[in-house]
Amino acid sequence: MSGRRRPRKKPEEHHVDERWMASYMDMVTVLMCLFIVLYAMSTVDANKFEKLRNSLATGFGAVASETIDTAEGTVVPPELVDEQLEAFAASQAAQPHTPPDALESALKEVDRLRALEDQMKAELAAAGLSENVEFQIDQRGLTVKLVGSQTFFAPDRPELTERASQVLRVISPILGPAAMEIMVEGHAANGVTAYPSTWELSSARAVNVLRFMVDRGGIAPGAIGAVAFGSARQVNDDSTPELMELNRRVDIVVISDQPDVVRALIPEVLKHSQK
Repeated sequence: MSGRRRPRKKPEEHHVDERWMASYMDMVTVLMCLFIVLYAMSTVDANKFEKLRNSLATGFGAVASETIDTAEGTVVPPELVDEQLEAFAASQAAQPHTPPDALESALKEVDRLRALEDQMKAELAAAGLSENVEFQIDQRGLTVKLVGSQTFFAPDRPELTERASQVLRVISPILGPAAMEIMVEGHAANGVTAYPSTWELSSARAVNVLRFMVDRGGIAPGAIGAVAFGSARQVNDDSTPELMELNRRVDIVVISDQPDVVRALIPEVLKHSQK
């Protein structure tokens, strides 16, 4: 039996693959952006160019301009072009980074630290305990120096002498209400000691000062700490017994709570106030 012949299917139309056009359009778009950027960079703003020209001419003192000075930033006067140029530029460059109220805060901080110093000096003088107690104000804050181990500690011993206890009884009630952080720093001369090293000796002395100020002086435990430097931070070369005594000291540092930018101005404020 012969079957019927199936009709042939019409051939499908062939379409060209056009996916390449997407990549091509991306490339054209990128090229267009590139040429736009190049064109924008090649355009000279006549107004800005004129300002730049005037600024350079005025800054170097080469042209006496009759117009308003359009320069911005640090402009060096002609008379200072050759003299003290670096110092002038440095001082001017430092000013914009300093907050306007930082100097006023530094002045107030120096006054506060000096008030603490004057109060302690007056109380120590009234008690006849001023000898061997030194004061120093710097960007860290106020440092009370107990100088000389023979005055405040027994030789090669960490226990406080009676004089040291009396000094701490005077200054602790003054420092407590100030509510400032205190760091007790122990130092030692580079000499012979019965301790394993001067680190242990200076550490024990600093801790004993701390414990006295907390237990008997009313200083809050969370506001005070102790650190030992041994003989690593000497103030002289230990060449004589007198110089060695200056290295045997405990520093009670009342740390300023001001921001770094304010504390950095304290030495400059002190320098000008002492003139």
